[in-house]
Amino acid sequence: MKIIIAEDQGMLRGAISRLLALESDIEIVGEAGNGEQALELIRKQEADIVILDIEMPILSGLEVAEKMKDDGIECRVVIVTTFARAGYYQRAVRAGVRGYLLKDAPVADLAEALRRIYAGGRAFSPHLTFSMLGEINPLTERESEVLTHLKQGYSVAEISKLLFLSPATIRNYISEILQKLEARNRIDAVAIAESKGWLI
Repeated sequence: MKIIIAEDQGMLRGAISRLLALESDIEIVGEAGNGEQALELIRKQEADIVILDIEMPILSGLEVAEKMKDDGIECRVVIVTTFARAGYYQRAVRAGVRGYLLKDAPVADLAEALRRIYAGGRAFSPHLTFSMLGEINPLTERESEVLTHLKQGYSVAEISKLLFLSPATIRNYISEILQKLEARNRIDAVAIAESKGWLI
């Protein structure tokens, strides 16, 4: 199987690449140090799977996965990260990733996960999925949108124009958001959602 590795830490990227290259059925066809390079490689190389780190310069691993989904790129995506955040995990699932693994797993586990994904399966860290069960984002897509605009400093009147909704409707959304997040005010709501990884 042909693999691309995208990881901004050069030493870690090199180590993963060298260890995976020792596997007889794995060929490393490209390495990238940021999300933009990764996307270029994915479009150029006919890779079967891309391994993406989440926290990368220019484009994050999640943004790369989302662009791949939008563009209908068939290369399968595995996210390898140190971040066990519910918001990241949910966003990765929505982007259609086939694997989500934590970096502290041995490379042998990563190789096994790649084989499973190459064969048409999926591979999600059990530790990660179990830890997320109580961390599901309670906000609807529209509520998340309103909260994102609040984070950007827009007023109720400005948000109502942006979303083509009445100011009263926006205030209702904000009231729902505060209730769901058990937040004291809008600033508190933004801070809670960011800490959970629900506002990215």
